[in-house]
Amino acid sequence: MKTTLADGTPIHCLRKPEARMLDHHVDGYLQHGITIQDEAIVFDVGANIGVFGVRVLQKAQNVQVYCFEPIPEIYEVLAANSQLHGNGNMHVLPYGISSMDTTATFTYFPNTPALSTAHPEQWDTDPKAFGRAVKSTMKNPPKNMWYLRLIPTIFSGLIAKQLVKGRKTVDCQLRTLSSLIREKNIPRIDLLKIDCEGAEWDVLQGIESDHWSLISSMVIEVHDQDDRVQRMQQLLTEKGFVDQHIEQEQGLEDSKMFNIFARRS
Repeated sequence: MKTTLADGTPIHCLRKPEARMLDHHVDGYLQHGITIQDEAIVFDVGANIGVFGVRVLQKAQNVQVYCFEPIPEIYEVLAANSQLHGNGNMHVLPYGISSMDTTATFTYFPNTPALSTAHPEQWDTDPKAFGRAVKSTMKNPPKNMWYLRLIPTIFSGLIAKQLVKGRKTVDCQLRTLSSLIREKNIPRIDLLKIDCEGAEWDVLQGIESDHWSLISSMVIEVHDQDDRVQRMQQLLTEKGFVDQHIEQEQGLEDSKMFNIFARRS
């Protein structure tokens, strides 16, 4: 199906409200010195249907964006959006990114595809976490979804239960960033954006020492379990990312989700 984003940009999607919600987050990634310049090379790990990739192409001239999405039903929509908007500059690859080249079982939520994950334990070990995420969305919706604020947040738990209905499992291929850097002969990565629902640490473990210097900046959604934010900050500092900012999006104060913005200088 198709929908239009707030500015009228057409986009293929699986669920119209989710496409608009994904668009709501785009500018939140481009803060604290994270920008898109002409001829930038951008890697989008956990691209979903490609809203971030589409917006990146609109930010500057001759941008190349590599979008990674392992779940077949989502990947098909991502590929359609690359045809609609990419003009050959939006490269879509049907892989998850991890610490090794292998396969993994993902949990796919058809009613809320963006939260599909290879780490469902983050929701299963804390059954109320999904409800808190829904409640946060209701408190801080996109401007064109203002009506969500009219729904009493007491219903967030019921909405969350509906969203996780019909979950499926699917086996997907995983690759390391370094294997793809070599395969695609990538000369540099101006921005590495990682939003992969709990697998962010594994993504960084798949970057070989020779390839860290190719990366100029990162924005990473981090699920702060087992002191992951602190460990990630330490790793990034060791790799030369001395300019770091940590932020929680408005409405996510009760969650364990943070964004790390990191630049070399």
